[in-house]
Amino acid sequence: MKILIVNAGSSSLKYQVMDMTDESTLAKGLIERIGIPGSCLKQTVGGEKYMIELPMNDHIEASKQMIKALTDPDHGVIKSMDDISAVGHRVVQGGETFTTSTLIDEACIEAIKSNIPLAPLHNPANLMGIKACLQVMPDKPMVAVFDTSFHQTMPPQAYLYGFPIEYYERLRVRRYGFHGTSHRYVSKRGAQFLGKDMRDLRIITCHLGNGSSICAVDKGISVDTSMGLTPLEGVLMGTRSGTVDPAALQFIMKSDNIDIDEMLEILNKKSGFLGVSGVSSDMRDVEKAAEEGNKHAQVALDMLVRGIKKYIAAYAAIMGGVDVIVFTAGIGENSPELREAVLSGMEFMGISIDREKNRVRGKETDISAENSRVKLLVIPTNEELVIARDTKELVSELA
Repeated sequence: MKILIVNAGSSSLKYQVMDMTDESTLAKGLIERIGIPGSCLKQTVGGEKYMIELPMNDHIEASKQMIKALTDPDHGVIKSMDDISAVGHRVVQGGETFTTSTLIDEACIEAIKSNIPLAPLHNPANLMGIKACLQVMPDKPMVAVFDTSFHQTMPPQAYLYGFPIEYYERLRVRRYGFHGTSHRYVSKRGAQFLGKDMRDLRIITCHLGNGSSICAVDKGISVDTSMGLTPLEGVLMGTRSGTVDPAALQFIMKSDNIDIDEMLEILNKKSGFLGVSGVSSDMRDVEKAAEEGNKHAQVALDMLVRGIKKYIAAYAAIMGGVDVIVFTAGIGENSPELREAVLSGMEFMGISIDREKNRVRGKETDISAENSRVKLLVIPTNEELVIARDTKELVSELA
């Protein structure tokens, strides 16, 4: 069975084709600048890169070009779309409606629409990708896999805010959490890597990239996570502030005479590494600036390290201990320096890192010292594989 995985943004469309007989990736592609001058498609098959530039006014045209590229006699990977059994779509916000992945039908589409107020930037784009694929591939079964569904196991004391309860009951204002597909994959893979049953483990997963979130996975289920109603809450990120005192926003808004929309723009796009360091949203640039003596850059790095430490300690307290800590995503997988900074000084929790083992990037590795009571792992994430597996499972049930 071959599965097509689609991740649609407002002006982009990422895709992969996976062969589920051995879970191998046959092709990867990215279409950028949809509806914008300079639209282009980039595709990689077996190490060979293929690129075309041509106008793509909408996601329907982009989807047609995706199919054309995948079936191209010289650069493609399949003879025709008959080789594709199903399509799996990433959807950011499933709200409380979706606790698991689901087959896409009209009811599913309406439910995704109803959650647009909770993810106004992402869900409309995800819907565009779904509708475009339905139009150009009407005979293919399609599955929606939600970033939020893994966290629907959180108890009320984890997902509720300290607002009057009516805001939850009337508006469903609560912590939803994100990166759920990644947290689900790396917690399960981490247990497999250790030869353990995840139902016997207390795992803390650290998804650290331009957007970052920490998750407490107790006996295989999410019991708490750092992101909230939106992906703004939690640790310091590339351009996002992470958790702040809401009263500080009122103070800034009154002082500078700005409205809430401008304030949110600052919190989402001008804060984090970029705002604190004044250098860049990319951690590599911030690290370089810190090495050159930039004090603001060093403070930004220290803020991230401190934030991760606080979540690790808090989640260990909630779960009554921790057996495994997993680092994943762009920074988590590729920054030995950050991992060492986070884990140093935590020996009181039974955490001890092996500095030699930690000299690794983007590779499954146990970086624990021999005397560490807590297993410390680097596990590269694979959200596309989770989407493909869920799609295969749901489509197989149709047979």
